[in-house]
Amino acid sequence: MFYAAVASVLIWVGLLMFRAGFWRADQVLDDTLEGVGRWPSIATIIPARNEADTIERVLAAHAKSDYPGQYSVIVVDDHSDDATATLAEKVKAEVNRPVHVVSAPDLQPGWSGKLWALNAGLDRLEDLVPDCRYVLLTDADILHPPETARALMAKAIDDDLDLVSLMALLDCRGGWARLLVPAFVFFFQKLYPFPMVNDATSRQAGAAGGCVLLRRDALARIGGIAAIREALIDDCALAAAVKGNPPRNRIWLGLSRSVRSLRDNSDLDSIRTMVERTAFTQLRHSTWLLAGCLAGMVLTYLAGPLALLWGLLSASPATALTGAAAWLLSALAYWPTLRLYGQPIWWALTLPAAAFAYSLMTFSSAFKHWRGKGGQWKGRTYSDLARS
Repeated sequence: MFYAAVASVLIWVGLLMFRAGFWRADQVLDDTLEGVGRWPSIATIIPARNEADTIERVLAAHAKSDYPGQYSVIVVDDHSDDATATLAEKVKAEVNRPVHVVSAPDLQPGWSGKLWALNAGLDRLEDLVPDCRYVLLTDADILHPPETARALMAKAIDDDLDLVSLMALLDCRGGWARLLVPAFVFFFQKLYPFPMVNDATSRQAGAAGGCVLLRRDALARIGGIAAIREALIDDCALAAAVKGNPPRNRIWLGLSRSVRSLRDNSDLDSIRTMVERTAFTQLRHSTWLLAGCLAGMVLTYLAGPLALLWGLLSASPATALTGAAAWLLSALAYWPTLRLYGQPIWWALTLPAAAFAYSLMTFSSAFKHWRGKGGQWKGRTYSDLARS
């Protein structure tokens, strides 16, 4: 156990020093950015499937955008069997901003549902917003404050970016959400270090699908959404395609203090379903990668607390102190993300418990895939869509 604790300490020292400072959670969009001087037209595309609970609030928020240029919204109803389309039409009649409600065609083989709906919205641009130069791809449960589009565009133009993406603040109410949501954001930053994503010389790419501002010509260069039509982790697949496509490859990914997800995470099943949909896909459906991932999670996150306990029970001060050091280093790395979510510093000690829960969900994701039930979302199963 002592050697496992030593390995855990070394892992955390490496992560803290040599992983581009991902843990600092300091890539945050300045919502006060302005003064661009020119404001290209934006078309916001919102795929919506059974989003009656949130679509009114979301569209009303878009209608209040303070974007100085032309700002239009296209809602793509993806065969909802609730009142999503009706409520969208209701908001359309009540607001001053241009809002268009269209229906997605029947889902074609080889496409994920969200990307098919996005593609349907993009296909209507020439008819509805022919002069738009940027598209804002977002979700029907993401609430944008008025300044979002302006700040995104200012960032894109000031830094000459093809893609600007924000990770929305996720719902963190309730015990399970407090334990798991900030940890999810931390793990995402570790997997896709934002400073590396934002470095044009690095091949690392990533995005958060709830908020992506994208140049239309950059999307055209990669072959449109069809280039990633099978992706379940579609946001990162899109970012990789854009960044890896010459001659322009600058993208930016950051955290938001004001763009919020309305998705209710208070129920454990809500978080579990989200993770199980893509976890095994992220591992390319490889049993070997799954085994390595789970072993790595144990060594990185659980070895410290277990070594501390073992050292105390076996009267081994070296094991206990090394385990405590590993645990404290993980808490140090976790603290900046927790601060973003308004959690106390001592809550950083819960990171091993969150890692254990996510390890179980990752195995469950693999188990569902083996049973032919992987990639389930919004009443659809995407077992045949292999990877992002």
